Amino acid sequence: MRLTLSFTLVLFATSALMAGDVPAAHWPSWRGPQFNGTTTQGSYLAKWTTQENVLWKIPMTGKGCSTPAVWGEQIIVTGPVDGKDAVTAYDWAGKEKWRTTIGQGKEGKHRNGSSSNSSPVTNGKHIFAYYKSGNLAGLDMDGKLLWHTNLQKRFGEDTLFWDIGTSPVLTEKYVIVAVMHKGESFLAAFVHATGEMAWKVARNYDCPIEGDHSYATPILVKHEGKEALVVWGAERVTAHDVVDGRIIWSCEGFNPRRTNYWVVVASHVIVDDLVIVPYGRGAHLTAVKLGGEGDVTATHRPWTINTGSFVPTPAAADGKIYLLTDRGQVKCLEAKTGRTIWEGEFPRDSASYYASPVVADGKLYATREDGVIFVASIKDKFEVLSENDMKERIIATPVPVAGKLLIRGEENLYCIGSK
Repeated sequence: MRLTLSFTLVLFATSALMAGDVPAAHWPSWRGPQFNGTTTQGSYLAKWTTQENVLWKIPMTGKGCSTPAVWGEQIIVTGPVDGKDAVTAYDWAGKEKWRTTIGQGKEGKHRNGSSSNSSPVTNGKHIFAYYKSGNLAGLDMDGKLLWHTNLQKRFGEDTLFWDIGTSPVLTEKYVIVAVMHKGESFLAAFVHATGEMAWKVARNYDCPIEGDHSYATPILVKHEGKEALVVWGAERVTAHDVVDGRIIWSCEGFNPRRTNYWVVVASHVIVDDLVIVPYGRGAHLTAVKLGGEGDVTATHRPWTINTGSFVPTPAAADGKIYLLTDRGQVKCLEAKTGRTIWEGEFPRDSASYYASPVVADGKLYATREDGVIFVASIKDKFEVLSENDMKERIIATPVPVAGKLLIRGEENLYCIGSK
Protein backbone atom coordinates (compact mmCIF):
# COMPACT_ATOMS: atom_id res chain seq x y z
CA MET A 1 0.00 0.00 0.00
CA ARG A 2 1.36 3.40 -0.97
CA LEU A 3 1.14 6.02 1.77
CA THR A 4 2.22 9.62 1.38
CA LEU A 5 2.03 12.22 4.11
CA SER A 6 1.74 15.70 2.63
CA PHE A 7 -1.18 16.96 4.60
CA THR A 8 -2.85 19.09 7.18
CA LEU A 9 -2.00 17.06 10.25
CA VAL A 10 -4.47 15.34 12.51
CA LEU A 11 -3.13 13.82 15.71
CA PHE A 12 -4.82 11.16 17.75
CA ALA A 13 -4.10 8.76 20.57
CA THR A 14 -6.52 5.95 19.79
CA SER A 15 -9.37 5.11 17.47
CA ALA A 16 -11.71 5.86 20.37
CA LEU A 17 -10.36 9.39 20.55
CA MET A 18 -11.20 9.88 16.90
CA ALA A 19 -14.66 8.43 17.40
CA GLY A 20 -15.49 11.20 19.87
CA ASP A 21 -16.41 8.99 22.83
CA VAL A 22 -13.64 10.17 25.18
CA PRO A 23 -14.72 10.90 28.75
CA ALA A 24 -14.25 14.44 30.02
CA ALA A 25 -11.45 13.16 32.26
CA HIS A 26 -8.79 11.61 30.07
CA TRP A 27 -5.02 11.60 29.75
CA PRO A 28 -4.51 8.32 27.93
CA SER A 29 -0.74 8.44 27.42
CA TRP A 30 2.42 10.12 28.67
CA ARG A 31 2.03 13.46 26.83
CA GLY A 32 -1.75 13.50 26.88
CA PRO A 33 -4.44 13.03 24.24
CA GLN A 34 -2.64 15.13 21.61
CA PHE A 35 0.93 13.98 22.43
CA ASN A 36 1.95 17.58 23.18
CA GLY A 37 1.86 17.94 26.97
CA THR A 38 -1.16 20.22 26.81
CA THR A 39 -4.81 20.21 27.80
CA THR A 40 -7.43 22.70 26.67
CA GLN A 41 -10.00 21.59 29.25
CA GLY A 42 -10.42 22.67 32.86
CA SER A 43 -9.14 25.25 35.33
CA TYR A 44 -6.09 24.38 37.43
CA LEU A 45 -4.62 25.70 40.64
CA ALA A 46 -1.36 27.61 40.70
CA LYS A 47 -0.70 27.32 44.43
CA TRP A 48 -0.79 24.44 46.90
CA THR A 49 1.25 22.74 49.64
CA THR A 50 1.50 19.17 50.84
CA GLN A 51 -1.52 19.99 53.03
CA GLU A 52 -3.48 22.80 51.36
CA ASN A 53 -5.55 21.99 48.28
CA VAL A 54 -4.63 18.31 48.52
CA LEU A 55 -7.75 16.32 47.74
CA TRP A 56 -5.97 13.10 48.64
CA LYS A 57 -2.53 11.56 48.95
CA ILE A 58 -1.77 7.85 48.72
CA PRO A 59 1.53 5.99 49.20
CA MET A 60 3.10 4.33 46.17
CA THR A 61 4.12 0.67 46.27
CA GLY A 62 7.68 1.55 45.20
CA LYS A 63 9.78 4.02 43.27
CA GLY A 64 8.53 4.74 39.78
CA CYS A 65 9.08 7.60 37.34
CA SER A 66 6.21 6.88 34.96
CA THR A 67 3.37 9.34 34.48
CA PRO A 68 -0.15 8.14 35.36
CA ALA A 69 -2.65 7.54 32.56
CA VAL A 70 -6.28 8.49 33.06
CA TRP A 71 -9.42 7.19 31.40
CA GLY A 72 -12.68 8.43 32.87
CA GLU A 73 -12.94 7.14 36.42
CA GLN A 74 -9.65 5.22 36.39
CA ILE A 75 -6.19 6.52 37.25
CA ILE A 76 -3.63 3.98 36.05
CA VAL A 77 -0.15 3.81 37.57
CA THR A 78 2.78 1.50 36.92
CA GLY A 79 5.42 0.67 39.51
CA PRO A 80 7.11 -2.13 41.43
CA VAL A 81 5.30 -4.35 43.93
CA ASP A 82 7.57 -6.62 45.97
CA GLY A 83 10.15 -6.65 43.17
CA LYS A 84 7.62 -7.36 40.43
CA ASP A 85 6.36 -5.08 37.68
CA ALA A 86 2.77 -4.10 38.35
CA VAL A 87 -0.17 -1.96 37.24
CA THR A 88 -2.50 -0.37 39.81
CA ALA A 89 -5.76 1.49 39.20
CA TYR A 90 -7.29 4.09 41.53
CA ASP A 91 -10.56 5.98 41.46
CA TRP A 92 -10.97 9.75 41.88
CA ALA A 93 -11.31 9.34 45.63
CA GLY A 94 -7.82 7.81 45.77
CA LYS A 95 -9.18 4.35 46.50
CA GLU A 96 -7.45 1.37 44.92
CA LYS A 97 -9.70 -0.43 42.42
CA TRP A 98 -7.37 -3.25 41.41
CA ARG A 99 -3.74 -4.27 41.14
CA THR A 100 -2.10 -6.70 38.70
CA THR A 101 1.48 -7.98 38.76
CA ILE A 102 3.15 -8.71 35.43
CA GLY A 103 6.49 -10.41 36.07
CA GLN A 104 9.88 -10.00 37.69
CA GLY A 105 11.08 -6.40 37.61
CA LYS A 106 14.51 -4.81 37.20
CA GLU A 107 15.59 -1.84 39.31
CA GLY A 108 16.74 1.41 37.76
CA LYS A 109 20.41 2.38 37.88
CA HIS A 110 20.24 6.19 37.56
CA ARG A 111 19.16 8.16 40.63
CA ASN A 112 16.33 9.53 38.49
CA GLY A 113 15.48 6.17 36.98
CA SER A 114 13.34 3.26 38.06
CA SER A 115 11.93 -0.06 36.95
CA SER A 116 8.93 1.87 35.64
CA ASN A 117 10.02 4.88 33.61
CA SER A 118 7.75 4.05 30.68
CA SER A 119 4.22 5.35 31.12
CA PRO A 120 1.12 3.21 30.57
CA VAL A 121 -1.24 3.88 27.67
CA THR A 122 -4.96 3.10 27.32
CA ASN A 123 -7.76 3.37 24.78
CA GLY A 124 -10.60 2.79 27.22
CA LYS A 125 -10.79 -0.90 26.29
CA HIS A 126 -7.25 -2.05 27.04
CA ILE A 127 -4.27 -0.92 29.11
CA PHE A 128 -0.69 -1.51 28.01
CA ALA A 129 2.43 -1.28 30.17
CA TYR A 130 6.15 -1.62 29.40
CA TYR A 131 9.06 -1.87 31.86
CA LYS A 132 12.84 -1.74 32.16
CA SER A 133 12.80 -5.54 32.58
CA GLY A 134 11.50 -5.90 29.03
CA ASN A 135 8.06 -6.95 30.23
CA LEU A 136 5.24 -5.78 27.96
CA ALA A 137 1.65 -6.53 28.93
CA GLY A 138 -1.94 -5.98 27.83
CA LEU A 139 -4.78 -5.81 30.36
CA ASP A 140 -8.49 -5.12 30.22
CA MET A 141 -9.99 -2.18 32.12
CA ASP A 142 -10.74 -4.39 35.13
CA GLY A 143 -7.08 -5.32 35.50
CA LYS A 144 -7.29 -8.80 33.99
CA LEU A 145 -3.97 -9.77 32.41
CA LEU A 146 -4.74 -10.64 28.78
CA TRP A 147 -1.20 -11.29 27.62
CA HIS A 148 2.42 -10.77 28.56
CA THR A 149 5.72 -11.06 26.73
CA ASN A 150 9.30 -10.05 27.47
CA LEU A 151 11.02 -8.23 24.63
CA GLN A 152 14.51 -8.71 26.04
CA LYS A 153 14.13 -12.46 26.36
CA ARG A 154 12.71 -12.66 22.85
CA PHE A 155 14.99 -10.23 21.02
CA GLY A 156 18.06 -9.46 23.13
CA GLU A 157 19.14 -7.62 26.25
CA ASP A 158 18.78 -3.89 26.77
CA THR A 159 22.10 -2.09 26.11
CA LEU A 160 21.07 1.47 27.00
CA PHE A 161 23.52 3.24 29.30
CA TRP A 162 20.59 4.25 31.52
CA ASP A 163 16.99 3.21 32.17
CA ILE A 164 14.43 2.57 29.44
CA GLY A 165 12.26 5.65 28.93
CA THR A 166 10.19 5.11 25.79
CA SER A 167 6.47 4.44 26.27
CA PRO A 168 4.18 2.23 24.16
CA VAL A 169 2.07 3.82 21.41
CA LEU A 170 -1.38 2.74 20.24
CA THR A 171 -2.73 2.45 16.73
CA GLU A 172 -6.22 1.25 15.88
CA LYS A 173 -5.09 -2.38 15.91
CA TYR A 174 -1.67 -2.51 17.53
CA VAL A 175 0.42 -1.47 20.49
CA ILE A 176 3.87 -0.55 19.21
CA VAL A 177 7.15 -0.35 21.12
CA ALA A 178 10.39 1.23 19.87
CA VAL A 179 13.67 -0.32 21.04
CA MET A 180 16.65 1.84 20.05
CA HIS A 181 20.10 1.07 21.44
CA LYS A 182 23.45 -0.40 20.44
CA GLY A 183 22.83 -3.73 18.82
CA GLU A 184 19.50 -4.90 17.43
CA SER A 185 17.15 -1.90 17.33
CA PHE A 186 13.60 -2.32 16.11
CA LEU A 187 9.93 -1.41 16.13
CA ALA A 188 7.50 -4.18 17.04
CA ALA A 189 3.70 -4.20 16.79
CA PHE A 190 1.40 -6.43 18.83
CA VAL A 191 -2.35 -7.05 18.48
CA HIS A 192 -4.29 -5.31 21.25
CA ALA A 193 -6.33 -8.19 22.62
CA THR A 194 -3.98 -11.14 22.10
CA GLY A 195 -0.41 -9.85 22.10
CA GLU A 196 0.27 -11.69 18.84
CA MET A 197 3.19 -9.97 17.09
CA ALA A 198 1.91 -8.47 13.83
CA TRP A 199 5.31 -7.30 12.60
CA LYS A 200 8.82 -6.39 13.67
CA VAL A 201 11.16 -4.23 11.60
CA ALA A 202 14.82 -3.46 12.22
CA ARG A 203 15.91 0.14 12.75
CA ASN A 204 19.71 -0.18 12.81
CA TYR A 205 22.10 2.62 11.84
CA ASP A 206 25.83 3.28 12.15
CA CYS A 207 26.18 5.97 14.83
CA PRO A 208 28.94 7.34 17.09
CA ILE A 209 29.05 6.16 20.72
CA GLU A 210 25.58 6.43 22.34
CA GLY A 211 24.18 8.09 19.22
CA ASP A 212 22.01 5.05 18.55
CA HIS A 213 20.51 5.16 22.05
CA SER A 214 17.05 6.73 22.29
CA TYR A 215 14.67 7.21 25.20
CA ALA A 216 12.08 9.02 23.06
CA THR A 217 8.48 7.94 22.52
CA PRO A 218 7.13 7.75 18.93
CA ILE A 219 4.10 9.80 17.88
CA LEU A 220 1.14 8.57 15.86
CA VAL A 221 -0.26 10.71 13.03
CA LYS A 222 -3.22 10.16 10.77
CA HIS A 223 -4.31 11.48 7.39
CA GLU A 224 -7.17 10.40 5.15
CA GLY A 225 -7.80 7.32 7.26
CA LYS A 226 -4.19 6.08 7.21
CA GLU A 227 -1.91 5.84 10.22
CA ALA A 228 1.83 6.46 10.42
CA LEU A 229 4.32 6.46 13.27
CA VAL A 230 6.91 9.24 13.56
CA VAL A 231 10.06 7.96 15.32
CA TRP A 232 13.06 9.96 16.61
CA GLY A 233 16.33 8.24 17.41
CA ALA A 234 19.70 7.13 16.00
CA GLU A 235 20.17 10.62 14.51
CA ARG A 236 17.10 10.25 12.27
CA VAL A 237 13.43 11.09 12.15
CA THR A 238 11.53 8.39 10.30
CA ALA A 239 7.88 7.86 9.42
CA HIS A 240 6.62 4.28 9.35
CA ASP A 241 3.49 2.75 7.86
CA VAL A 242 1.78 1.05 10.82
CA VAL A 243 0.39 -1.71 8.60
CA ASP A 244 3.81 -3.31 8.21
CA GLY A 245 6.39 -0.97 9.77
CA ARG A 246 8.07 0.01 6.51
CA ILE A 247 9.76 3.41 6.29
CA ILE A 248 7.82 6.00 4.27
CA TRP A 249 10.33 8.83 4.63
CA SER A 250 13.41 9.68 6.66
CA CYS A 251 15.24 12.85 7.63
CA GLU A 252 18.92 12.79 8.64
CA GLY A 253 21.80 15.21 9.19
CA PHE A 254 21.46 15.60 12.95
CA ASN A 255 25.11 14.85 13.73
CA PRO A 256 27.25 15.72 10.69
CA ARG A 257 30.47 15.84 12.74
CA ARG A 258 29.71 12.45 14.31
CA THR A 259 30.01 13.75 17.85
CA ASN A 260 29.99 11.06 20.54
CA TYR A 261 27.32 10.83 23.26
CA TRP A 262 24.61 12.78 21.42
CA VAL A 263 21.98 10.52 22.94
CA VAL A 264 18.27 11.19 22.39
CA VAL A 265 16.49 11.81 25.69
CA ALA A 266 13.83 14.44 25.02
CA SER A 267 11.11 13.30 22.64
CA HIS A 268 9.94 15.23 19.62
CA VAL A 269 6.61 17.08 19.48
CA ILE A 270 4.39 17.79 16.49
CA VAL A 271 2.90 21.22 15.83
CA ASP A 272 0.65 21.53 12.79
CA ASP A 273 2.68 19.95 9.94
CA LEU A 274 6.08 20.16 11.66
CA VAL A 275 8.01 17.67 13.78
CA ILE A 276 9.96 19.70 16.36
CA VAL A 277 13.16 17.83 17.25
CA PRO A 278 15.55 18.67 20.13
CA TYR A 279 19.04 17.25 19.58
CA GLY A 280 22.73 17.63 20.42
CA ARG A 281 22.21 17.29 24.20
CA GLY A 282 20.10 20.45 24.27
CA ALA A 283 22.25 22.48 21.88
CA HIS A 284 19.93 22.48 18.88
CA LEU A 285 16.29 22.43 17.82
CA THR A 286 15.07 21.77 14.30
CA ALA A 287 11.79 21.49 12.43
CA VAL A 288 11.06 18.67 10.00
CA LYS A 289 8.11 19.09 7.67
CA LEU A 290 5.84 16.08 7.59
CA GLY A 291 5.32 14.40 4.26
CA GLY A 292 7.22 13.19 1.24
CA GLU A 293 8.84 9.88 0.40
CA GLY A 294 12.36 8.55 0.76
CA ASP A 295 15.15 10.80 2.05
CA VAL A 296 13.68 14.27 2.71
CA THR A 297 16.73 15.71 4.49
CA ALA A 298 17.50 18.32 1.85
CA THR A 299 13.91 19.49 1.37
CA HIS A 300 12.02 19.16 4.65
CA ARG A 301 14.02 21.04 7.31
CA PRO A 302 12.70 24.63 7.20
CA TRP A 303 14.63 25.89 10.22
CA THR A 304 17.25 24.98 12.82
CA ILE A 305 18.26 27.08 15.84
CA ASN A 306 21.02 26.77 18.42
CA THR A 307 18.83 26.21 21.43
CA GLY A 308 16.90 23.24 22.74
CA SER A 309 16.31 20.89 25.65
CA PHE A 310 18.20 17.75 26.62
CA VAL A 311 15.94 15.87 29.06
CA PRO A 312 12.51 17.60 29.24
CA THR A 313 10.33 17.10 26.17
CA PRO A 314 8.89 20.38 24.85
CA ALA A 315 5.19 21.20 25.22
CA ALA A 316 3.19 22.76 22.40
CA ALA A 317 -0.03 24.76 22.17
CA ASP A 318 -1.61 27.21 19.72
CA GLY A 319 1.27 27.10 17.25
CA LYS A 320 3.86 27.73 19.96
CA ILE A 321 6.63 25.56 21.42
CA TYR A 322 7.52 25.74 25.11
CA LEU A 323 11.08 24.67 25.87
CA LEU A 324 12.29 23.91 29.39
CA THR A 325 16.00 23.24 29.88
CA ASP A 326 17.55 21.08 32.58
CA ARG A 327 18.58 24.25 34.41
CA GLY A 328 15.18 25.93 34.33
CA GLN A 329 15.42 28.31 31.37
CA VAL A 330 12.17 28.66 29.44
CA LYS A 331 11.61 29.77 25.85
CA CYS A 332 8.43 30.27 23.90
CA LEU A 333 9.00 29.84 20.16
CA GLU A 334 6.87 30.28 17.10
CA ALA A 335 6.68 26.78 15.62
CA LYS A 336 6.40 27.93 12.04
CA THR A 337 9.70 29.86 12.08
CA GLY A 338 11.59 28.97 15.28
CA ARG A 339 11.47 32.66 16.25
CA THR A 340 11.74 33.40 19.99
CA ILE A 341 8.58 35.07 21.29
CA TRP A 342 9.72 35.42 24.89
CA GLU A 343 12.21 33.98 27.38
CA GLY A 344 12.05 33.34 31.11
CA GLU A 345 13.69 31.38 33.88
CA PHE A 346 12.63 29.37 36.89
CA PRO A 347 14.80 29.46 40.05
CA ARG A 348 18.10 27.59 39.80
CA ASP A 349 19.29 25.04 42.29
CA SER A 350 21.74 22.16 42.43
CA ALA A 351 18.75 20.03 41.39
CA SER A 352 17.79 19.87 37.71
CA TYR A 353 14.51 19.84 35.80
CA TYR A 354 13.97 16.31 34.50
CA ALA A 355 10.19 16.07 34.17
CA SER A 356 8.67 17.47 31.00
CA PRO A 357 6.64 20.70 31.19
CA VAL A 358 2.87 20.71 30.80
CA VAL A 359 0.56 23.53 29.73
CA ALA A 360 -2.93 23.96 31.17
CA ASP A 361 -5.25 26.89 31.78
CA GLY A 362 -2.77 29.47 30.50
CA LYS A 363 -0.10 28.18 32.86
CA LEU A 364 3.13 26.24 32.47
CA TYR A 365 3.99 23.65 35.14
CA ALA A 366 7.67 22.75 35.58
CA THR A 367 8.95 20.15 38.04
CA ARG A 368 12.43 20.14 39.54
CA GLU A 369 13.90 16.80 40.61
CA ASP A 370 13.99 17.84 44.29
CA GLY A 371 10.19 17.94 44.27
CA VAL A 372 9.54 21.65 43.78
CA ILE A 373 6.89 22.38 41.15
CA PHE A 374 6.91 25.88 39.68
CA VAL A 375 3.92 27.44 37.98
CA ALA A 376 4.16 30.35 35.56
CA SER A 377 1.57 32.36 33.67
CA ILE A 378 2.21 32.26 29.92
CA LYS A 379 -0.92 34.05 28.66
CA ASP A 380 0.83 37.23 27.55
CA LYS A 381 4.33 36.88 28.95
CA PHE A 382 6.32 34.69 31.33
CA GLU A 383 5.56 35.36 34.99
CA VAL A 384 6.34 32.96 37.83
CA LEU A 385 3.21 32.56 39.97
CA SER A 386 4.21 30.05 42.63
CA GLU A 387 6.71 27.58 44.05
CA ASN A 388 5.19 24.39 45.46
CA ASP A 389 7.45 22.09 47.48
CA MET A 390 6.17 18.51 47.60
CA LYS A 391 8.90 17.42 50.09
CA GLU A 392 9.92 14.40 48.00
CA ARG A 393 11.78 13.77 44.77
CA ILE A 394 9.68 13.92 41.59
CA ILE A 395 10.72 12.79 38.12
CA ALA A 396 7.30 11.98 36.65
CA THR A 397 5.51 14.65 34.66
CA PRO A 398 2.37 16.09 36.35
CA VAL A 399 -0.98 15.26 34.75
CA PRO A 400 -3.57 18.05 34.37
CA VAL A 401 -6.96 16.44 33.87
CA ALA A 402 -10.56 17.26 34.79
CA GLY A 403 -9.51 20.36 36.72
CA LYS A 404 -7.14 18.41 38.95
CA LEU A 405 -3.39 17.83 39.00
CA LEU A 406 -2.04 14.33 39.54
CA ILE A 407 1.52 14.46 40.90
CA ARG A 408 3.46 11.23 41.17
CA GLY A 409 6.43 11.43 43.56
CA GLU A 410 8.90 8.77 44.58
CA GLU A 411 6.78 8.02 47.64
CA ASN A 412 3.25 9.31 47.08
CA LEU A 413 0.61 10.09 44.49
CA TYR A 414 -1.14 13.43 45.07
CA CYS A 415 -4.39 14.76 43.69
CA ILE A 416 -4.37 18.58 43.78
CA GLY A 417 -7.51 20.67 43.31
CA SER A 418 -10.04 22.97 44.91
CA LYS A 419 -11.95 21.31 47.74
